[in-house]
Amino acid sequence: MDFKQYFKSRQGEMINLLKELVQRESPTSDKRAVDACSAFLVDQFRKSGARVTRIAQKDFGDFHLLEYPAKSDRDLDGEILVLLHADTVWPVGRIAKMPFYISGPKIFGPGALDMKAGLVLAVLALRTLSTLSIRPAKKITVFINSAEETGCAEARDLIARQAKRADKVLCLEPALPGGALKLQRKGRLCIRLETVGRSAHGGSPEKGINAIEELAVHLRKLETLKSKDVSFNIGLIGGGDQANVVPEKAWAVADIRFWNSLQKTRVLEAFRKLEPRERGAKVKFSVESSTPPMEKTKASVRLFEEAKAIAADLGLALEGGKTGGGSDASIAAGLGVPTLDGLGPDGDGLHADDEHVLLPSLVERAALLVELLRRL
Repeated sequence: MDFKQYFKSRQGEMINLLKELVQRESPTSDKRAVDACSAFLVDQFRKSGARVTRIAQKDFGDFHLLEYPAKSDRDLDGEILVLLHADTVWPVGRIAKMPFYISGPKIFGPGALDMKAGLVLAVLALRTLSTLSIRPAKKITVFINSAEETGCAEARDLIARQAKRADKVLCLEPALPGGALKLQRKGRLCIRLETVGRSAHGGSPEKGINAIEELAVHLRKLETLKSKDVSFNIGLIGGGDQANVVPEKAWAVADIRFWNSLQKTRVLEAFRKLEPRERGAKVKFSVESSTPPMEKTKASVRLFEEAKAIAADLGLALEGGKTGGGSDASIAAGLGVPTLDGLGPDGDGLHADDEHVLLPSLVERAALLVELLRRL
C-alpha cells in the first residue's frame, strides 16, 4: 500500500487533530493544563484499541503508558517503545499571541513542532494499523511524558524500565531542519549554585561578606568550562534584599551541555572543587536535573540503516545528524537499546515565536512511522 498517498488523502484529519492539541495548551508547570491535554490525547489512542494505564503524579501532569494491541498476543516477537511528551515550554495564554494558522506548507502554533505534531503521528499510526487491520511486527508500547521539557526523576526511571524491556525505541521528537534524524544529542546538567555570606549595613560593607560578589567569582571561574564541545549558560540569577544591605545569600542556575559522559564528569568535578574566596563564606551546588548524552552507538546505527532502507522504499531519503538539545531518547540510548530520535516531522522555530511544522513532512513521517511499526 502507498502510505504516502494514504496520509496525503487524510492530511485534513491530521491538521484538525494537530489544531485540537495545540489549542489545548500544556506548559510543564501547569498540571491541570497538561492533564487536560493528555486526557484528550489518550482518548484518541483508546479509539484505536490501545490499552491505557495512567500513572498519577502530584507535581507534574500524569504520565500515561499505552499498549497496542491491547490484548496479549504471544505470536508477536518483541516490543517497540515509542516515546512522546505532551508538555510544552509555552505558558497558558500564549495561543492568543501565537494563534494556530496555516500559511502555505507551514503550520504555526505554540508547541506545534515540539512535539504535538509527534503526538499526531503516533495517534494516526495506531489508528491506521487498527483501521486497516495491519499486524505490527512487535508489541507497541507508548510512553507519554508530561515533564520532558524540564526533566523529572520519576519519568526518567519509568522510561529506563520500559526501555530495558524493549528491542527498539522510537522517539517522535521533531527532525533536524531538513528532515535528518538525531543520532547524537548533548547531555544536560541543570545546576544551582548558592553562596552564603554575612549581612551588614551598606555603609560599612567591610563588616559583612557579600554573597553576590562571592557568587560572581565562582561564575567567572566556571566560565572556563566553555569549549567547542561544552556549553555553559547562566539562565537564572538572584540575591540580596535591598541596595543598602550587604547581601547574605545569592544564587544562580546554569544550563550545561556536553557530548559525552567524560565531559559531564569534568563539569561536576569543577563544581566540587569550588572553595569560598572570602573567609566565613560558604558555597554549595546541587543538580536540579540531569539528562545523559545520546552518544552514537553501533546498535543505533544499525537501526538507522534499517530505517533508512524502509524510508527508501517510500521514496524518502533519510539522513542522520546531531543536536545540542536533549530528549528522553538519550535515556534509552544510554542503556544500549537501539534508538532512533527525530522521527517527528520537519519544521523550525523550536521554542521560538515562529515555531512551525511543514505539512508535507507531517504526511511523509506518518507514512514512515506506520512502515517502521509494521516492519521493524
